[in-house]
Parts: sequence; C-alpha cells; structure tokens
Amino acid sequence: MPGDAYDTIKRFWEIQDEGDYAALAPLFADDAEVVDPVYGTFVGGEAIAGFFTMMNSEMAKAGASFSLVELAGDDETAWAQWEARTNKGIRHGVGVYRVRDGRLTYYKDYMNP
Repeated sequence: MPGDAYDTIKRFWEIQDEGDYAALAPLFADDAEVVDPVYGTFVGGEAIAGFFTMMNSEMAKAGASFSLVELAGDDETAWAQWEARTNKGIRHGVGVYRVRDGRLTYYKDYMNP
C-alpha cells in the first residue's frame, strides 16, 4: 500500500519531469546520501544540491529525458523503474529510495549497461 515514501518519490518524478533537477534538492534531508552510477556519491544537502545543479547542464548536453515506468513504495522505502532517452539511445534503470519524515535520506540508481 502506498505511503510517505511513495508520495515523496512520486513528487520527485513530477519535479524531474519538469526538467529542473536543481529543484529536487529540497526533497532531501540534510544528512542524505545520493549514489549515482556515473557521477559518484554525494553526502549532505550542499553536495546534493551541487550535484543536481550540475545535472541540469549535463542532461541538457546529453539531450536526456527520463520517463517513469513503474513506482512502488510504502512509508519508508520506494523503488522506481525508469527509462532514459539520450542522444546515444535508450537506457533502462531502477532507483531505490529511503524516506524519513517526507524527505529522502538515501537514493541510488542502477542502470543496465
């Protein structure tokens, strides 16, 4: 049954669909961790905000857009299957998320090669 984590990640995807990755930063707790398979690990609000700001230019260069395929979650954890379209083609992946008090504390993406 959907819960707080599901709702938070649904909002995450709504913001991402608007194309301003920097707008995602406020969804994260001050002590959160983001693990990206391409760009590395970012810990803390300032580092995460910097990462998402960088993503605005990097995704524009790559001609990237993401589509949510499936989302599931409860009050504390969620996962999302997604598809990324870039200038180089389509990639599929999954994000795993942990949420506390309506804010993300952990986010890691996995991509198919």
